[in-house]
Formats: sequence, structure tokens, C-alpha cells
Amino acid sequence: MKKSIQELEAIRNKTIDHINLRSGKGGYRVVVGMATCGIAAGARPVMMRLMEEVQKNSLVDVTIAQTGCIGACRLEPIIEVYSPDGSKVTYIKMDEEKAIKVVADHLINGKIVNEYTATTIDGKVVDPEMQ
Repeated sequence: MKKSIQELEAIRNKTIDHINLRSGKGGYRVVVGMATCGIAAGARPVMMRLMEEVQKNSLVDVTIAQTGCIGACRLEPIIEVYSPDGSKVTYIKMDEEKAIKVVADHLINGKIVNEYTATTIDGKVVDPEMQ
């Protein structure tokens, strides 16, 4: 089945948009923990939902990336949101619905979703429910 030049151009543009979601510069940077523990806890669907929501909302200043172990397996899936000013917010025990809220509240409106965040005590990430 042959594809027209227009169809090939559409495929190319879609692929470039997908690549830019994972390697862009400026704006927010969202990092998803994708080590074995994160994947087992459901990080892959969280990352896919983040990418879908960013694209759906045409957020060109947001980068979605993955990393290995963040170091707090019991709190996975974990995402870290780095603001343009360099500050970081760590979200824990994420799922797809929480990811949608983080995009809407934090990435679009600049409001941290405090009920999903982790607390750091003595340099260690702790579950706020355990305090």
C-alpha cells in the first residue's frame, strides 16, 4: 500500500511532535521514574498519560523524560516536575488520573497538587501518610 506525500508528511510531523515531547528545552521538565520498581508499580501508563495530556493541551514548553531509579521504591510511581526556575516537586504514588490533575493544575495553572507530593526529611523522601 503506497502512501501519498501528504500522508508521509503527517506521519513525519506526528513523530517529530512525539520526539519533542521527550527532548524539548525550556519550560517544565517532567521526569518519570522508569526503573523496574516504577514500571512494576505502573509508571508506563502514567508516562503515556502525561504525554497524551501534554499533547492534547498543546503544551509546547513541557518536556516528558524518563529516568532510572529515583530511590524510593515504596512510593512508586514517582514523577518529578522541574520548573523553569529550577525548583523541583516530587509526586508519589501516581496513577493516570493523578497525572491528568498534575498536568491541569501544575503544568497549565502553576499550582502544585500538594496532596500528591512527597516530603523530604534529612535528605530522604518520605510518604506524608507515614508522618
